[in-house]
Amino acid sequence: MLSAKSLFQEILDNDESFQLFCSIAASGESQGGWENARIAALVPESERALAPKITRHGADEDKHGRIFNALMKKRGLEPVEIPPATDYTMLLENNGIGLAHEKLKGDQALTVEDIVTYLAHSRVTEQRASEEMELLRKHFADHPDLGRAVKMISNDEDNHLAYCHEELLRFAAAGHGRMIQRTLRECALAEIRIYRDVSLAVMAGMGRILGWSKAKSGVLAAGIHAVYLYERLGGWRRMVSLTMPERRDALGGPASAAPEFV
Repeated sequence: MLSAKSLFQEILDNDESFQLFCSIAASGESQGGWENARIAALVPESERALAPKITRHGADEDKHGRIFNALMKKRGLEPVEIPPATDYTMLLENNGIGLAHEKLKGDQALTVEDIVTYLAHSRVTEQRASEEMELLRKHFADHPDLGRAVKMISNDEDNHLAYCHEELLRFAAAGHGRMIQRTLRECALAEIRIYRDVSLAVMAGMGRILGWSKAKSGVLAAGIHAVYLYERLGGWRRMVSLTMPERRDALGGPASAAPEFV
């Protein structure tokens, strides 16, 4: 029976597909780490109190990248270059979602509107990350090799999502509500399309490695398109709602240490 658990188990059991999976994940996390570090360095003076939380966010992302690289190293594997079509982070940036890298590479301080844009983008992408890690946690929390990593990353992603909710609500109360809702909607509608395209590219790569039949590949592609249709028809709204989280000040302390194997 084709299920999320059986599909990932198949990817996990093959060195080449596992290598590609971890390389894609590590690349995205490392890029997120760089972006957050640059944003923290360029925070406007009026929002300097937010800089430590942004720094913590980036440190967590860097840690996740190291974890995925360590998982590969544990199996004697090295990271591989990922196909551009699977580069979720760069595709978002290329489509104008979030803050442009050219701006982050400069020395000019960001504006409050830039910080709101960053938080709105993070609110959308962290929703996706939290859901994906929750799925892995559901099926592999007790796995001897992946369990600790999955639980740690899942907890971190939940913290990131809570932080975005809390800070965006603070900015909404300060008068940025319309901009926040507009930016969230734009980000969400772009993200669901890019996520669909990246998912199709990743599954195509896995299919070549694992020798999937045309029928199996077709079923998986149809499932990805079905998810996109659901999200396009209204599922995207879960990415733009704002509620005060139970986890308050979720990024108020230092980043937790990576598992021993990192």
